[in-house]
Amino acid sequence: MDDLPSGPDARARLELTAIRELLKAQRRRIRSYAREDRPPSEGRARPRALPTAGLPTGREVLEALPVPALLLTPVPGEDGEIVDVHCTGYNAAAVAYAAERFPDSPVPEWSGPVSLYERFPSLYRTPLPRMISRAHRDREHQGPQAVEWVADGTSGPVRLIADVRVGPCGDQLLLTWERGHPLLMAAAAQRLVRTCWAEWNLGDDGVEPSRGFHQVLGLPEDAPPPTLSDLAGAATPDSLPGLYQMLYEVILRKRTTGCSLRLRSTPGRVTRMTAEPVRIAPGSLVWGVRAVFTDVTAERRRRETADHAEREARRQRQHAKTLGEVAEALREAVLPHFHDELASYGLQAAVVYRPDAREAGVGGDWYKARKLPDGRLLVALGDARGHGLAAVTLMAKLRYALAGLAYTEQPVEQLTYWLNETACADGIESTATAIIAGYHPEQSLLRWTCAGHPHPVLIRDGRATPLPSPAGGPGLPLGVLPGTAYTAAGAQLRTGDVVLMYSDGLTERRGSDPDQDTRRFLDAATLAYRTTAPGSGRDELHRYAEDLVTRLDGPHRTDDATLLALRRITPH
Repeated sequence: MDDLPSGPDARARLELTAIRELLKAQRRRIRSYAREDRPPSEGRARPRALPTAGLPTGREVLEALPVPALLLTPVPGEDGEIVDVHCTGYNAAAVAYAAERFPDSPVPEWSGPVSLYERFPSLYRTPLPRMISRAHRDREHQGPQAVEWVADGTSGPVRLIADVRVGPCGDQLLLTWERGHPLLMAAAAQRLVRTCWAEWNLGDDGVEPSRGFHQVLGLPEDAPPPTLSDLAGAATPDSLPGLYQMLYEVILRKRTTGCSLRLRSTPGRVTRMTAEPVRIAPGSLVWGVRAVFTDVTAERRRRETADHAEREARRQRQHAKTLGEVAEALREAVLPHFHDELASYGLQAAVVYRPDAREAGVGGDWYKARKLPDGRLLVALGDARGHGLAAVTLMAKLRYALAGLAYTEQPVEQLTYWLNETACADGIESTATAIIAGYHPEQSLLRWTCAGHPHPVLIRDGRATPLPSPAGGPGLPLGVLPGTAYTAAGAQLRTGDVVLMYSDGLTERRGSDPDQDTRRFLDAATLAYRTTAPGSGRDELHRYAEDLVTRLDGPHRTDDATLLALRRITPH
């Protein structure tokens, strides 16, 4: 394992030194305790020599084994290689294992040597033949090795798993096994959840790791298990304070605690180390440290990703809130609030606006009513493309451009033409729809053009109908095609007539037909007029407009919505 970290990180060196001094001090305490606890040698009787008579037989030794065991006789071929193996003996634990695994099949008595591979043919395709050959040839113990095979039972094939050991026993071989399923399950659990464990003896630096220890920590499989001092030396500098605090709590305060650990060989991997003290007796010294390691890299990355997403969402919400406040302030500054200023023209006006709450609270709807020097009244309602600050900015550009152009005293056809040229010159994103109208009070005449916008609606005698289209139909939206000509239509207004101009956000449904949207608006306008027939005051007109918007509004709306109501009254 690596030694002290190089470089100018003096704090990391101090932390590492502190960890190693803590471990050395505990080792001294353990050795001192062990010396004091050792009985005196004086007065002790000399041990007698072991008796040679009465030694157990091989059969008795076989039966004394607590695990299933078979005594095997290898059968070599002409070339000396093992071609078969005969079972010449077994113990009671082996019989009990067979009876448990094959409860419906009686275990036959073996009267003589039995070929192991003939009785269990699937064993020949497992690691067992290789283990037997090596144990016979090298005279060395083999295993433990996980061996999995299939045997026929009364109710069908039985899958068997065991941890097998094979060792020389005179001229024969001794095969023992333990239930392998719990061991394999433990190994699988370590692999699946990337968990391992280890226990360190603080008296001599001994280490007993689990099978997945090297894999979870990212250590080479052939590397010796690290001592706690080695582990600290391999840790990244930012891991050392937590590692020291954990060892201090475990060793001196005898508490269970944990820390995050990263190794310099695998800095991208984060491991959670949870440790507890190991004591020989309650209240005694801590003789060891037992720890569980869990690879939490994926969890940590998910948490970091979630935290980043949450921070980004907060930033976006704050950004949207700021844009909404700026856009709303801009809207309030540029859009009119009608009172009785149009009474001299024989008109009343009321407006209702509903923002799109999903898009910073505001959109591109706009409207305007301005007195002109030639005695006309300019009335307009439009819908700039987009949402938020960009839409409000475009809305303000078009609105102020129209206000300036109107002072040329040109008809609405020419004003719409110029406004389209202005939008086209502003860029491909600067598109909008609009109704541009001029009211001639001396004739009670409303002349209007349409640039891709829903037609105005006339309410007369309680019935809502769309105003007839201009000759040639509605024109293209503003900003689509330079040089587009627009024509105007005229409507003579009577006292009590109400003209409604609205944006498509009030009627549009996802996937709906525009004609159906228009019919829905006409039906709602008529019904609202019959239910909430406005009185002669402007406030009554506003209540009617509010009622109409409420009837059409709902969670289906995906845009901001505006309704402008103009009513012909007797001039003041």
